Amino acid sequence: MTRLRLGPVAEEKPVKLTIELSGRLFRDLSDYAAAHARETGLAEPLSPERIAPPIIERFIAGDRGFGKLRRRD
Repeated sequence: MTRLRLGPVAEEKPVKLTIELSGRLFRDLSDYAAAHARETGLAEPLSPERIAPPIIERFIAGDRGFGKLRRRD
């Protein structure tokens, strides 16, 4: 079985952000949320609005170039 990069999603006080997504990206987020729910044992998948922030957070944390730039500042 393939392992997803995203693990359990922690609860944190949200900050409202409004963005527009393509229909394709919205469907991909929904599909990812369904796979994530199966892998982590959630009864229901998280909504795309709830799954997107931890995916973005994981992406930023794994971006070595950004990490180097951040450490320089």
